[in-house]
This record gives sequence, C-alpha cells and structure tokens, in this order.
Amino acid sequence: MEERTLLTLVFSSLVILTETIAQKHAIEIYSLHVDCKVTSRFAHTVITSKIANRASESREATFEVELPKTAFITNFSMSIDGKIYPGIIKEKASAQKEYDTAISRGQSAGLVKITGRKLEQFHVSVSIAATSKVTFELMYEELLKRQLGKFELLIKVRPKQLVKHFQIDVHIFEPQGIRFLETDSTFMTNELTEALTKVQNETKTHILFKPTVEQQKINPEVNETLLNGDFVVRYDVKRVATAGDIQIVNGYFVHYFAPHEMPAFPKNVIFVIDRSGSMAGRKIEQTRAALLKILQDLHPEDHFSFITFNSKVVEWKSSLLQATAENVASATGFMRTLSASGGTDINRALLTAVSLLDKAEKLPERSVSMIILLTDGQPTSGENNVEVIQENIQNAINGKYALFCLGFGFDVSYKFLEKMALSNGGIARRIYENSDAALQLQGFYQEVATPTLMKIEMQYPENAVEGLTKNNFKLFFEGSELIVSGKISNELDLLPVEIKAQSHASDLTLKEEANVKEKEQVFQNQSYIFGNFIERLWAYLTIQQLLEKSISAQEEDQKALEAQALELSLQYSFVTPLTSMVVTKPTGQQQMELVNKPTEADNEKPSSFPVGVARLRDITRAQPLANEYPQLLLQLPKQNEIICLNTDGKARPSVHLLSDVEQGLTVMGKLGDKRNHFVQFEILYVNPPVRIHVSTEEILLSHNNESTRLPWTESATSSIHGLRVSVEKERSVTASLSDTVTVKISFVKFPDDFLGLYFLNTDRFSDKVSGVLGQFYSKAQFENNSKINQRADERLLSVSGSEHRVTRQYKKDYRLESTTDPVPCWSIHVTP
Repeated sequence: MEERTLLTLVFSSLVILTETIAQKHAIEIYSLHVDCKVTSRFAHTVITSKIANRASESREATFEVELPKTAFITNFSMSIDGKIYPGIIKEKASAQKEYDTAISRGQSAGLVKITGRKLEQFHVSVSIAATSKVTFELMYEELLKRQLGKFELLIKVRPKQLVKHFQIDVHIFEPQGIRFLETDSTFMTNELTEALTKVQNETKTHILFKPTVEQQKINPEVNETLLNGDFVVRYDVKRVATAGDIQIVNGYFVHYFAPHEMPAFPKNVIFVIDRSGSMAGRKIEQTRAALLKILQDLHPEDHFSFITFNSKVVEWKSSLLQATAENVASATGFMRTLSASGGTDINRALLTAVSLLDKAEKLPERSVSMIILLTDGQPTSGENNVEVIQENIQNAINGKYALFCLGFGFDVSYKFLEKMALSNGGIARRIYENSDAALQLQGFYQEVATPTLMKIEMQYPENAVEGLTKNNFKLFFEGSELIVSGKISNELDLLPVEIKAQSHASDLTLKEEANVKEKEQVFQNQSYIFGNFIERLWAYLTIQQLLEKSISAQEEDQKALEAQALELSLQYSFVTPLTSMVVTKPTGQQQMELVNKPTEADNEKPSSFPVGVARLRDITRAQPLANEYPQLLLQLPKQNEIICLNTDGKARPSVHLLSDVEQGLTVMGKLGDKRNHFVQFEILYVNPPVRIHVSTEEILLSHNNESTRLPWTESATSSIHGLRVSVEKERSVTASLSDTVTVKISFVKFPDDFLGLYFLNTDRFSDKVSGVLGQFYSKAQFENNSKINQRADERLLSVSGSEHRVTRQYKKDYRLESTTDPVPCWSIHVTP
C-alpha cells in the first residue's frame, strides 16, 4: 500500500480592524499583508496593516490579530508619520512595575486574551491625526505540532472592510520533499479562486492569495467584503529514513521522528466520566454521543471499561472486558442510560480506575494502559483538596499508566487537571462548550487511539551534543511526531543517532548517521526564514518543555526551571508566560499597553474582586471565553465601538427596535416566553410595501395580500420589486434593498433556538432613526472617561440625552460563523 503521511501546518492568524465612520471608511485599511514562511515545521509570520485616517479630525485605529496559542510573539511596532514606536520585551515583573507606574498616572493597559480553543488575540489601538497614516507590524513564531497525521495552516481572515491591497503569502520549504498540497476556504467563490495561485517544485511551494477590491465584494452593488472565514493550506511530505530526518544549520540540529505503518499496541483504557449535577443537559448528551462513537472505534484486541461518578463511584463492570461486538453492545446500552446529578468525587473515581487496572488479568503482554478522565467541575465530594488528590493519584499510578484529563468548560480548574496529567505521562485538554463538543471529545480520543511505540529513547553522543531537549518519550501515537533538538560541537563531522523503543512485536533499535557538512549544505542559498532558524526552533522547544516541566515540579525545582526559561525568553525575544511586551504610544495618548502571554490555566471563569489597582492589573490577564450571547449587537457609527444591548423582556415582550421614516423601514422584535433572547422579528418596508416575519420556525414574506413561505431547512432567495430576501440554510436571512440599510438575522440553534439581529451599511441611516435600537445609530456618544476615574473597563455613554454607565464585557458573537470567537463590547441594559 502506497505510503502517504499527511502533515498539516498549524498557523492561525486573524486580522481585524473595525471601521469607524465619520464619513464612510474614515479609517481605511489600504494595505493588509500576511506573510508566513515555514521551514522544516518552524513558522515565522509577519502581519503588516497600513491604515489611513481619511477624516478631517483625529480617529482611533484598532489592530487585532488572532494567533495560535502555541505561538510566541517576537516583535511588534507602530509607525506613525515616520516615527516608529517599538514593543520592548522585558521580564514580566519588571514590565508589570513599569505598567503599575503608568496606571498611577491614569493610563490604561492593553491585553492579549484567549478567544477559542486554538487562538488568542493581540489587540492595540492608537489615535491618529487627520489625514495621517499608521503601519502596524506584528511578528510571531511557532514550531508546528503534528496531530492526527497532519499540520493545518489555518489563516482566519476577517478585515471587515474592502482592502485595496490585500495579500496572503505562504512559503513552505521542506527538505524532505513535498508530496501533496491543497488549499481550501470557507469563503471562496469562483471570482476569488482566480485570485489564488500556487507554484510548487520538489521541496518548495508558494501560495499567493491576492484578490482585487471587486473580487472581495459580496456583490457588485454592495461595498461589503466576502473575506470572512478560514483560509486553509494542507500538505504532505515524503518520508524515507526509518530513524527519522535530521537537519542541521549553524551548529544546531533538529531531529524529526514519525515512523509509519507500524502495528498498534492493544489498549487497556478506562473512561472515567463525571455525571455530577453540573453535567446535566447538553454536556451529558454530548458526552454520551461522543462515547457511543468512541465505542465503535475500539479495536477488537483492546480492553476497556467505564467508571461514572458523582458523589458516588459506579463501575460498569468489575474488570476490563475485551472490545468484542457483544461487549461493545452492552457498553452502548449502559452509555444510553447515562444521566447527571449529585456532587463530584474525582479522587475516589480515579483511585478506583487505577485499582481496576492493577488487578486486571489476561491482558495482552505487550499493551498500553491508560485512563481518560472527563470532568466539568471542581472536586466537591470526598477528598476535595486538589494537592492531596494529585499526590494520591501520582502515588497510585506510579508510572505504570498514562492519565489524560479532559476539562469540560470553564468551571474546572485547568491547572489542577494539567498538573495531574503531566505528572502521570499524559496531557490535559479543555473541551469547549460549543455545538461540536462531541467532535472535540472524539478528536482527542483519535489522537491517542493508536499507540505504536512505547519507551522511546533517542540517543546522541554525550560529549558532542549540548542543550539537548527532551529525548525520552513514554508513548508514540500514529499521526504524531517526536522532535529533539540540540547544539553540536564544531569538531563533529558525523552526528550519530540511535533510537531504542518497544513495538507491539519486538524491541527495536534504529540507527542513523548524519553528515554535518552535507546537511548544512541543504539550506545554503535557499530563500527560507532566516539563517538561525534551527537555533530559534531549539530555543522555542526548550522554553515550551521547561514551562511544561515546571507545572508538575516541586517549588524549588519549579523556580530553577522558570529561571532557565526566562533567560532564553529574553535572549531570543519571545513573549512567554514569563515575559511581557511593553508597547509605548505617542505623547498625549494612553501611553502604555502591556502584552502578556495567557495560558489555558488563565482561561477560567472570573472570580469577584475589589475595584481598584488589583482589578486593573487583572485585565492584563486573559479574558475568559465568552459563554453567553447578548440580545442585540450593534456597531456605533462615528466610533470604533460595539454595544451589547439587553432589554427587559418582562416589561414588554414585543419591542419596537427601530424606525427610520426616510429609509421607510421599521423593525419589531419579540422575546421568547422562557428565554431572554429574541425568537421573532417583523421587518416592515414602505416601498415596496412588504412585511417579513422571521421566527425560529420559518420566514414569511407578505406583499399585496399574498404570502411566500421560506423554510430554514433550505437555502432560497425571493425578490419583490427590488427587495431581495436571501435565506442561508439554518444560518441567516438577509433583506437588502438599493440605497437602504441591509437587515440581517442570524439563526442560533444552541443552547436554545433564538434569532440575532444586526445591520449592514449603517451609514445609510438618517438622523431621524429611532427606537430602542435605532437611537444608538443617531443619538449615542461616549463621554470623557475622566468622569469615572479612567476605569479601563467602564465608560459613560450618552444616549438621547441620558447618561448610562456601561461595562466592557466579552460576549459570543451571533454575527459570526464560529461562535467560539467572542466580541469585546460595552454592555448596557435598557427598558423599552
């Protein structure tokens, strides 16, 4: 069977600049360039955004980029009217002290926040004078991790306006040879396909996406951009050497090892499933669905069992059973009865799982034993001291088994789960509470479902190699990749490597010898990232492993590990959890922003804290992923701000949202009886006289006593005298009319069906627009923050002559295809 090892390069970057409107596109992104160079798994990305203020007065420009959680920012700068304002990377405590001094002078901080399961967001704003220009440039680097046989190059594109010069360049250089390459996109049209070119040879490829302004448009008559979604590159490399591939540049080496087509070890796996009260409803349903699918994926030679727990621990069977069709059917029946109630006794559940493996009999002699824990909360029953639990489990497992911990949602202590997993040869993963949670669970299982090697040792000559990264690995899973890097002495001509491991059939010893000069010759005269890329790859990998090791280390060892990681972070200019970047701005503005590197453990639900400096410091940490939708979202004209609006449904279930006599448009909304979201909208047009009734069941068009029904279950379009109504299957309905504001309604199916309203081309509203929502388009203005002591997360908003105190929050954005992307907005509550 032909070998085909699929690698996918993971690089994510999202550039957003929200338009402000004093005149249309007063703040214009006239150039946006994403340049990603990937050499031998190491990705170096530069994002450059050039912005002009076309207004006759100062305006604020905002630069937001989503980058992978695993990436390290290496540089950032702003260039305003020829003057450069660089970001400076410092030790975190030193940067915090400098920031605290700025706070005492009334200045505020920026932040990097986690925005989803793979991404975090970099955000900075600056005020630029009339007719002035600013150039933002951000650089970051990442060593790509192989999962499920692929790296995925995911570029999330959302400029939110038409860009005159828009360009994405992806350069890939793989000395092993490129075997397969493809591109994909969620927003691609026939016109946009013409803007995509690929040039490829044996080892290199260049992908260029350069759409014109006309190609970017939704349609020729509407100046709205199509560029809203994912741009994906996938590629495959050739693999020949059994002992992997060694690459050398400037005295540093990297060794990639990913054996293929090896027989898998039988697995002995115990699923430990939380069924406490907090898992009730959608979580337990998604868990059940995932486990039912996972049961079907068990191999016949595997052995398995289930333990479910709340305040009580229940064993499905008293021993592990082989994954025969009969036993899988029995487990399927058990899973279908899974329900949730009670407390959470994690300690006893895990100890029961370890005991079950300890006393297991008749398991295959060469097999891999693992425990997979899924929980959504803190321990509340039995032993609830997390440090005691961690110690209990580590003592019980004693290196015999691997423990994988999955935290469902944001009520869990990820730090607790991560330390427990890393201390026991496994990893932790957060499962995000989205509609695809069941797929996330299945995806994780697939990553660990096929172990093909265990007890892997990758050995190099001790007297000739320094700074060696981790070279002993407990398990190797099909579709992953082991990476070792280090520095070799100048005198070495040949670099020998010996790999020892256990396979299902026998003990293996693989040997390879790399000619240093020949290997270095491969990269000479090549247009790749930069000459010291393997050295930077080594530094990146070393920092990542030191930080991971420190999580499960004792306090003294932890300090030593963090000190080493800090030294490397500063030496190689990486923004890591131990460093911060200080960004300065022009005189007269909030002059300092502090860029920290959030971790998944930071990404928890916020606790309550007092107002004051402690609170202000905390906003430099990662904000939690938004876990609820607002009733209404709107962008304020003439201001670069988004409002999350909630109304009092008890006061008036039917709400007059907006009227504009000059536009001939009225919008009414109805809140659900048992939910605090809109479930119906009425859109009324004067010319043509059309009523559009949108509910969670259907869309009904009425004109001249005739009605047309458009179901959500299929995409369809209807036109009435120039009014175009388009339904995108189970996602949205759009009503557009020439020279009139476009009305769009999203259909959100989780957690309960509801509708989300928003408008496009809002500059077309007249100054007579009114209503609960309409007043914000004509009569809303932020006041000077000095009235509330420059609180960065609180402002005063004047609406129709009344002042409202609004707070900065993060909400799910019903306007987006992916509900994992939160929107920062100013929250306000009004009574109709």
